[in-house]
Parts: sequence; C-alpha cells; structure tokens
Amino acid sequence: MIKTSSQRCLKRLLEEPPDNVAKRKPAPQVPHPPTTGLSPFPRTRNPSPKSSQSKAPSRVGQYTLVERYEGEEVYRAEHSQTKKQFTCQVLSLHSYQDFLIAYNRIGQHESICSLLDTVICGDRAYVFLSGHYGDMHTYVRRWKRLSEDEMRHLFTQVLNAVSHCHQHGVILRDLKLRKFVFTDKNRTSLALLSLNDCTVLYGNHGDDSLTDRHGCPAYVSPELLTNGKGSYSGRAADIWSLGVSLYTMLVGRYPFQEMQPAALFAKIRHGAFSLPEWLSPQAKCLIGCMLRKSPAERLKASELLMHPWLTSPSRPHRSTHKTQRSSQQVLQIKQEDNQVVPTWTEKAQ
Repeated sequence: MIKTSSQRCLKRLLEEPPDNVAKRKPAPQVPHPPTTGLSPFPRTRNPSPKSSQSKAPSRVGQYTLVERYEGEEVYRAEHSQTKKQFTCQVLSLHSYQDFLIAYNRIGQHESICSLLDTVICGDRAYVFLSGHYGDMHTYVRRWKRLSEDEMRHLFTQVLNAVSHCHQHGVILRDLKLRKFVFTDKNRTSLALLSLNDCTVLYGNHGDDSLTDRHGCPAYVSPELLTNGKGSYSGRAADIWSLGVSLYTMLVGRYPFQEMQPAALFAKIRHGAFSLPEWLSPQAKCLIGCMLRKSPAERLKASELLMHPWLTSPSRPHRSTHKTQRSSQQVLQIKQEDNQVVPTWTEKAQ
C-alpha cells in the first residue's frame, strides 16, 4: 500500500527511534555494470521491470517514473495530473531520515535543489525534487573541455552550495560532478541535486572529524587512503573533491586516473598532478589551493569564493567551448580520449 507524504508521516519518521529503523530490512540493491565507451548523451534505463522487486515501480503515488538517469538510483518523473517534471530519488527509510535532518538543517538555498514531495512505499522513500536539464558529469563528457569564462560562473554556484552546507554543519562526503545539475534550459544555473550520502555534524560544528570512508574513487582525497581507521576532516575532504571537479571541468579529464584502483589510489596518495600550460595562472592557483596533499593547507569553501579567479579574473580567455573550438583543439581532445571523464565510476569500498 502506498501512502503519500504528509506532515504526520514525516513527523512519525523523524520521531521513530533509530534502533527501530535500523532493524528494517533494507531494499535490495542491484549493482550496475560499468558501461564502455563515451556517449555524448546520458543513457536511461527502464524503471518498470517485469520481475525484480528491487527496482522501482513505474508508478508511485501520483507520479510516473519515466526514465532512469545514468549512474544513480534517480529517475525523471512526471506528475500524472499536472504533467510537471520532477527528479525522483529512491532512498531507504533510514537514509531518508538522515536526508530530512540535513534538509532541515540547511533550509532553502538557490544552489541546492529543494525537497518538494515524498511518497513512502514499503521500506523505501521516493523523494521528489525539481526537474533538471542534465548533470555536470554528462555535460563535461559531452564537450570534453569547457572555457574558463563559463566555468568561472558555474563553479561559483558549486562553491556557494558547498559553503552553505559546511557553514550549517553538513558534510557532503560524496562530492562529484554528477551531483550538480542544470536548473535552466540554457545551462547557466547549477544546483546540488540532493543531500543523500551526507553527514550532519552535531554539537560543535567546528569539529568535522569523520572516520567512515565514502566516496567516488576518482574524487577521494589522500587522507582517506592513508589514515587507516583514523579520523579525517570532512570539510577538507570535500574541498579536495571540489579541486578534482574544477580540474575536470577545465581540462576534460581527471587529475588522477588509472584503470586499476590500486594504481589510481597510489597516484592519489602521492598527490602529484600536472596542469596544462594553456590554463591561466589564476585557474592553476585555485586548483592548487584545493588539491593540496595536506588537508590543513586546503582553503575553506568560503575562502575559495574570494579567490581572484572568481572575483577579478586577470583577462578574458578565448572560449574553447562547443562549436568555437579550432580543428587543432579538437584533434588534441581526440588524442586525450583515453583520459576523458568515463561513463561510469565505481564507489570506493
């Protein structure tokens, strides 16, 4: 039986003792195999399987799950009456409790997608957020490399979202390009899709020490790979992931990339990466402020917003975006295809 969300339902979930929720049997997860090759458009999956109960139904309450986005348990949904488009994220009830707490903590923000509705179905919560026009991962994979002028505007919005979360004691942990989506057709406005996988700090918000290891291998920071079972700074780990994101947006490939996880993690532990000569000095400086091996040396999100690359760029750069690229630039990008953003990345275990 499906129950639509209401204040009473949300109140019950929030007041339910954590021990009771933990005893619930989590919804089974079906691992998604890696895709190969580079596709300019996101692939979708049919959200209405014939036999597997572990996958989402095609109809949830007053919503229809139209298609599944690549890489996450996230769907494009449509309201059956208004035909309005939404983004639906499927969570376990335990994860949904943490999700609600995080949203209550940060409140409304223009660069974070708002929670609009929830449908509880069995042991799963179907969370509905505003519809979007694609994620940043797919955008970078399509265009390979983006101009500094364009990225300056978009990355400012990314930093605003992360800074707001950090100031309110929310550590995002699994930061990556796929988490940021375009909220307009012209793809000029970015927003953090949701707060799943985040950690909420209690008590002293200044103490952001975490011990659990979570994240996407290409974005994980060195201290998560070298500290054993010791603690690390959650905010500093998020900043490293932001550095990987900006590097990838500007260069078109990850700063650390290997086919085998062991080789990839060895590179990340070493912390050495190369920057193309054609990047502006200010862009190189900003990336270097985030991709520092020592967590204590990385700038905070609020400090990064004051960096000259964002506030007073030295000079405009010629756009290498979309159809304005020269034939030489296109050839160079093709030669780097073995290093461009892949279509699938497995989470670190």
